Amino acid sequence: MQNTQHEYDLEDRTLEFAKRIRAFVKKLSITIANIEDSKQLIRSSGSVGANYIEANEALSKKDFYHRIKISRKESKESRYWLRLVYISEEQNELDNERNNLIQEVTELMKIFGSIITKKDKKENKNMEQYDLNV
Repeated sequence: MQNTQHEYDLEDRTLEFAKRIRAFVKKLSITIANIEDSKQLIRSSGSVGANYIEANEALSKKDFYHRIKISRKESKESRYWLRLVYISEEQNELDNERNNLIQEVTELMKIFGSIITKKDKKENKNMEQYDLNV
C-alpha cells in the first residue's frame, strides 16, 4: 500500500461524513431552529473535508498545518451542531444516526488533533537542539 493511499482514505472519509450529514438533515423535523442549525451543520461538515483537501495541496508546511487545524475546528463545530438539532422522542432511529455521526466526527477530530500533536512534538524536539541552556 502506498503512503498516499492513507491521504485519499481520509479524503473519502470526510466526503462520506458530509454526505451522511446531508442525508441526516433531510430527515429532521422542520422547525425554525432545525432549519437554522442544519444550515450551520451542513456548512461545517463540508468544510472538514474541503480544508483537508486544501491541506493536501498546501504549498508549505505552515499552510498544511493551518488547514489541518481548520479541519479540526470545523469537526468540533459539526459535533456542536449535531448535539443541538432537535429530534423528537419518536425518532429513535434518527437519534441513533446522530450518535453515530457524533462518534465519526469525534474520531475525525482525534485524527486531525493527532496530526497537529505530532507536528508540535517534532518542533519541540528540533527546538531542544538549539536550546542554549543545555
